[in-house]
Amino acid sequence: MHMEDVLDQYEQPYDPKHPLICMDEMPCQLIDNVLVPIPPKPGKSQRVDYEYRRNGTCCVFIAFDPHAGWRTISVKEHRTKIDYAYFMKGLAQKYPEAEYLKVVQDNLNTHSAGSFYEAFPPEEAFELAKKFEFHFTPKKGSWLNMAEIEFSALSGQCLNRRIGDIKTLAKEANAWEQDRNEAKATVRWQFTKTKAREKFCRHYLKIKN
Repeated sequence: MHMEDVLDQYEQPYDPKHPLICMDEMPCQLIDNVLVPIPPKPGKSQRVDYEYRRNGTCCVFIAFDPHAGWRTISVKEHRTKIDYAYFMKGLAQKYPEAEYLKVVQDNLNTHSAGSFYEAFPPEEAFELAKKFEFHFTPKKGSWLNMAEIEFSALSGQCLNRRIGDIKTLAKEANAWEQDRNEAKATVRWQFTKTKAREKFCRHYLKIKN
C-alpha cells in the first residue's frame, strides 16, 4: 500500500497548490586530516596522508522538489524531533502560496506532526501540521524516496573528501545545493505502479490470499 501510494504521487501532474516534496536525512561523519595535505602541483594530484581524526557526526537534511529541479539542505548537529520540526517549518515557508505540501519521507519516529508539538506552542504546531500531507515509504523501501538519489549525488560530488567540522560541511553542501539548483537538476523517475505490479506480482498474490 505504501509503495503504491508513493508511486502514485510521482505519477501525478505538477500542482502548485500542492507541490510534491521528497524529504530525507543522512548522518555524516566529520573527518579531519592529522597532517596538512600537500597541495597539487603541475602533473601531480593533492597528496593526503592516510591518518585521520574523527570529529564526531552531524546530520544533513534535504528536501527535493522533482518538478522544479530544486532542493534545500540544512546541516544540523543532531537529528532530533526538534531538528526535524524546524527544518519542516523552514520548508513550509518556502512555499507561501501552497495550500499544503505532499511530502514523501521515511517512516521514522521523528517524521510526524507530533514533532512540531515538541518544538512549538500547540497553536503554532497545529497550524504547521496543516501545511503537510505525509506519504511514507514502506519498511525497507526507502529507495522509493527520490531524496536518496539526491543524497547519492551529494555524497559523490561534494562529500567525497575529508571534512572535519560542521561549519565547513554546511558551506560545501550549500554551494553544491546552489550549483545543482541553478542547473535545475532533477530525477527522471521510471518505476511506476504498473511496473511495480509486474515485478512484485507474487507478493501481491500473497496479500490477496
